[in-house]
Amino acid sequence: MARTTGACTRRMNDEGTKMNMETGSVMAPPAPRSLEGMQLPIVMMRDILLKTIFRKNVTLATEIARAICLPVPVTQELIDIARDQRLLEATGTLHANSGGEMGYQLTDAGKARALDALSQSEYYGAMPVPLDVYREQVKRQSIRNIQITRDQLTGAMGHLVLPDNLLGQLGPAVSSGRSILMYGPPGNGKSSISNGIRDALGDKIYVPRAIEYSGQVITVYDPIVHSAAEEQVDDPNSLRRTSGRFDTRYVRCERPTVITGGELSLSMLDLVYNPVARTYQAPLQLKSTGGVFIVDDLGRQAEPPQALVNRWIVPLEESKDILALQSGEKFEVPFDTLVIFSTNFHPNEIFDKAALRRIFFKIKIDGPSQEDFLKIFALVARKKKMPLNEKALVHLLQKRYPEIGNVYANYQPVFLIDQMIAICEFEGIPYQMTPELIDRAWANMFVKDEVIVK
Repeated sequence: MARTTGACTRRMNDEGTKMNMETGSVMAPPAPRSLEGMQLPIVMMRDILLKTIFRKNVTLATEIARAICLPVPVTQELIDIARDQRLLEATGTLHANSGGEMGYQLTDAGKARALDALSQSEYYGAMPVPLDVYREQVKRQSIRNIQITRDQLTGAMGHLVLPDNLLGQLGPAVSSGRSILMYGPPGNGKSSISNGIRDALGDKIYVPRAIEYSGQVITVYDPIVHSAAEEQVDDPNSLRRTSGRFDTRYVRCERPTVITGGELSLSMLDLVYNPVARTYQAPLQLKSTGGVFIVDDLGRQAEPPQALVNRWIVPLEESKDILALQSGEKFEVPFDTLVIFSTNFHPNEIFDKAALRRIFFKIKIDGPSQEDFLKIFALVARKKKMPLNEKALVHLLQKRYPEIGNVYANYQPVFLIDQMIAICEFEGIPYQMTPELIDRAWANMFVKDEVIVK
């Protein structure tokens, strides 16, 4: 049975266990308690430790633990292994501010090993999360565990004027966590609706700084894509402690949103390998795990829309993606992303039936009715401090719109009012709306079909 709290209603996960509902957040990944529980090769962890000490010049166990994002006891285990191998040595108490902590430094053999490890991979810092461990966290915070209500969706899109039946279509689509295709004429808010869907999610998930597969490190956390949440600070008067409980190899973030447009290419969906640093960076769809991937302006890319959707067939159907290392070795990663395709083309023009079948929801976004157009016009005018004028509006509706078959679009009120504002500011007159200014604004909204003699 689902329970409601915080931002979302949550379903039971695949194993039938309820999600952690504390403050509307998902269950946090537990911090590792021992090196054995890390499920990483000891040599790999030791080398990352040495590289981090070498690059960051950290000396105290607490500093080292913070740098590699592990609890101090686990870090101390790793330090002791390096000391036994004569790669680290103790220096004693460094200064009064060290709190009596033992300091450590690389031996000559440790420096040599750090340099050798850096020549194989420049990666240092946060210890990576094994791919299999990350899979379990993806299940705990799956986008498909969220159940959006009508009120939540309406709240996230309160700034948009939308027909009720559209919200009735969008709600089940978002709650399913499946793919959505929004299509219709340009300028009617498909991008704004996509952003509203993102805002409706509203909770936090845990994004790994890096994951490990087959000895290779793949960085995932990206400050450009991921918005880190504020760190939780304990009330010193409270007996209950909430901060510091999760694995700090992860960053607590808003559910991510990746937005791509005409620049999207198939190569952007592959692992990015840096041959100089000899490290990998996660592709866009892996960075968007647990969140939303928006493909805007589908049909404007260099790649045919059919080719782009063909690349998504396995991920959309099986909730897994297949990536390849430089060696050619292929491996599976979780695909837990709400994919939203947005296009101005009719779906039958750009997809075959097999591709359309794999896109779970197809939603047409039409232009507004005249009534909704006037609501939008009034809202925009009020926001931009443009006084409404009944004579000017009648002129717009009875003289200008019949020229284009009375086809309204959501972008038009903003365009027309911004044009009139620009004219008023240029002419040095107060903001005003007149039939003459409507005509001058209208002239800039469309380009006349004509032959230009060269």
